[in-house]
Amino acid sequence: MISRNTPMDPYDLVVFGATGDLAQRKIFPALFRRFCAGQIPDEARLIGAARSNIGNVAFRERLSDALKEHAPRRAADPSSLTAFLARVKYVSVDASGNKGWEALSGLLTEPRVRAFYFSVGPRLFGDLARRIHEYGLASPLTRIVVEKPFGNDLQSAEQLNATLAAYFKERQIYRIDHYLGKETVQNLMAVRFGNMLFEPLWNSQYVDHIQITVAETVGVGGRGAYYDRAGAMRDMMQNHLMQLLCLIAMEPPAKFDPDAVRDEKLKVIRALDPVAPHHIVRGQYFAAAGDPEPDYRTAVDQPRSSTESYIALKAHISNWRWAGTPFYLRTGKRLVARSSVINVMFKDAPHSIFGEEAGRHANLLSIRLQPNEGITLHVTIKEPGPGGMRLVDVPLDMSFAEALGPEGGDPPDAYERLIMDVIRGNQTLFMRGDEVEAAWAWTDPIIAGWESRGDVPKPYDSGSTGPGDADLLMRRDDRRWQGINP
Repeated sequence: MISRNTPMDPYDLVVFGATGDLAQRKIFPALFRRFCAGQIPDEARLIGAARSNIGNVAFRERLSDALKEHAPRRAADPSSLTAFLARVKYVSVDASGNKGWEALSGLLTEPRVRAFYFSVGPRLFGDLARRIHEYGLASPLTRIVVEKPFGNDLQSAEQLNATLAAYFKERQIYRIDHYLGKETVQNLMAVRFGNMLFEPLWNSQYVDHIQITVAETVGVGGRGAYYDRAGAMRDMMQNHLMQLLCLIAMEPPAKFDPDAVRDEKLKVIRALDPVAPHHIVRGQYFAAAGDPEPDYRTAVDQPRSSTESYIALKAHISNWRWAGTPFYLRTGKRLVARSSVINVMFKDAPHSIFGEEAGRHANLLSIRLQPNEGITLHVTIKEPGPGGMRLVDVPLDMSFAEALGPEGGDPPDAYERLIMDVIRGNQTLFMRGDEVEAAWAWTDPIIAGWESRGDVPKPYDSGSTGPGDADLLMRRDDRRWQGINP
């Protein structure tokens, strides 16, 4: 099946921090793929802005190298690459000063949709927002895109929201979480609300528990200084896993409308119970024998660091749909495989007619977000052959790449969808300010609790599934984690 692309009206897109890692690795490759798909019209303007005092030629050379690395199939066509690079302009702009703003204003003169992507640190958000207004670049059609982290606690999130609200209305602010742009994440809503098969069973009467796993094989890499201040709770649990939890647990919105969807997500966050200390497991990776990668403390250059690179917890949602159904969430670095998956474990049949020898069997719905995006439903059948009624669980598997992937094309990247949604003015897949603050209001007491107790993360080997205490968290409830599979 070939994906359908909607033609776009002309627009202006300015990427601040254009020479940075995120812009070169994700934003511009996404724009290049949309250009090849015909969604960047001839009249559109793509402008990179950063402090570096380089011109168009030098910036395009740097961008060309980035596109060849991060969009290699498309960049293999020299005509497409050349045409795209010719469309990109560069302006040297000082976010906290006046340098370059007049030149940028001179490029943005048409009264049309104008998006500013803040691919910079949060400390510059306020300066950029203020100067966009001071130099007359803001209009009712202006949108700003801000990357996480949206603060590092409730207080800083409230301050950040207030800063942005001083210059832009909430409908103009797009808080981007790239997880929400993944095709399979969006399919959570389609699977739940578009199929009569699942929604009647999507509650505590039929669901035993739900597991959400986001496992990474990489370590902290060059983000050591940031990561040691944040940890897995702030870096992943508070945003990415929280969003997955909301989508899997939310009530059906009245309609597929940005605020209707986000209203239901907010209700989930506000219904979360506080998490008890014995329902939290924190870990920190150590290098296994022969591992060429350093352990966590070496990577962050903090020999006494008590920051977690892994966290697992058990959460409860206090509402009618989910009362009594636990949600187990875990995420960590340097684990055995890269995998993001949601496992919905249904309850056993209330009575087995096959006797104890048939064993215990329950249906499992696995929604794979990455890699090998798809959905697998495990059902119980009779094992073939003579010898009585022996039951086995078999998967009904659908790989999105095989069933829905574009013929001969790259699977769409999350940033492609999200950037185009900004241009369209569709905020469904973006977080609202009150949603961010509610997530921090739930997260802050958890962090404050282990800091006051002086808890130390449990060690785990690189290449493992995490600390053993995480398995114990499940075994206490007579449950087990599903495997972390690539």
